[in-house]
Amino acid sequence: MSNVTVIGAQWGDEGKGKIVDWLSERADVVVRFQGGHNAGHTLVIDGVSYKLSLLPSGVVRQNKLSVIGNGVVFDPHAFVAELERIREQGVEIGPDRLKIAENTALILSIHRELDGFREDAASNSGTKIGTTRRGIGPAYEDKVGRRAIRVMDLADIDTLPAKVDRLLTHHNALRRGLGHGEVAHDALMEELTSVAEKVLPYMDRVWKILDDARRAGERILFEGAQGTLLDIDHGTYPFVTSSNTVAGQASAGSGIGPGTLNYVLGIVKAYTTRVGEGPFPTEQVNEIGEFLGTRGREFGTVTGRKRRCGWFDAVLVRQAIAVNGIDGIALTKLDVLDGMDEIKVCTGYRLDGEVIDYLPASQGAQARVEPVYETLEGWKGTTAGARSWNDLPAQAVKYVRHIEELIGAPVALLSTSPERDDTILVTDPFQD
Repeated sequence: MSNVTVIGAQWGDEGKGKIVDWLSERADVVVRFQGGHNAGHTLVIDGVSYKLSLLPSGVVRQNKLSVIGNGVVFDPHAFVAELERIREQGVEIGPDRLKIAENTALILSIHRELDGFREDAASNSGTKIGTTRRGIGPAYEDKVGRRAIRVMDLADIDTLPAKVDRLLTHHNALRRGLGHGEVAHDALMEELTSVAEKVLPYMDRVWKILDDARRAGERILFEGAQGTLLDIDHGTYPFVTSSNTVAGQASAGSGIGPGTLNYVLGIVKAYTTRVGEGPFPTEQVNEIGEFLGTRGREFGTVTGRKRRCGWFDAVLVRQAIAVNGIDGIALTKLDVLDGMDEIKVCTGYRLDGEVIDYLPASQGAQARVEPVYETLEGWKGTTAGARSWNDLPAQAVKYVRHIEELIGAPVALLSTSPERDDTILVTDPFQD
């Protein structure tokens, strides 16, 4: 039985929510394996929009098991708030349908505050990262620093105080250095104990649950957040997130062997966007960028921040396909390009007078690269709502086929609107 890993192949915001929802209907288990509540998926089902940040996309569908893996950093208070919000929309979620890995590291108020303190301090020196200020980075730092409070610690009140002390020894030193007051031990204990009983019913041995599901032949969908170019190792460092966003993290971030990751689906927008600071070779700070942003409704699901917009960058996507082992792509938001006279595609970069076919790793070189464009004819017809190739204008089909050639991967799915059913299926990722 095939399992599928969904990965953003640009800077995130590629339309993963719709694709994941479309796939989750046919999956038995849906797994989040990295990131935190800085991720954002908007699902549109029967005209109802569900905005998810921390919860896996499977939670809006009955009879699906949703899993938050150990690779996620988990804000317990954000979790409770999101759970309540989704319940208000008529979706019932209980411990029988949602599991949180017992070894998942927690995001606490001290992480959120430190995130903001450092970003504000950096803004004075021109080294802003563009963080969402949700504490994601500091939580991951504490995890690798071996001082994190984990979900299982909420169940062990005897050992929790010593762990809080260890955590505060580090954080209070940082706070003093940045000119902020210390956090009291009792205050942090209260923050943890006040939410424990709302979180602990969902705690479980996720690695065992996934192993049992695999042995039973169930279909598992691994749901990535953010995008490849935001990966801590393979992205536009330091303007990245604090976790590995590539497909290989699905194994480490959930506790399942890499041989289980059968099909990797890369989500690719028909143009390019990013949120936050950092390099963006094909960005259009002009009427083209405004057109794409307005037509595509390019605002972050979580932050509401306006996304930067530009032409499709085949160099970046080729690189994403290589580092993820992507088998096929889901091309989204093709309809945003409807009506344009001409469309440009970046096929390479010029760096210090030399044409290259990859994104260099260094920050300085990334800032200096200039895109090499190919200009394609646009189309006047509409692609919105198309459900077969025959519904598409000929030039739109030509555009899609040319993208396949440039990136070296086939289009498995073509999305033509936010509605789940407006999808052209070429290859079923779950096919045995």
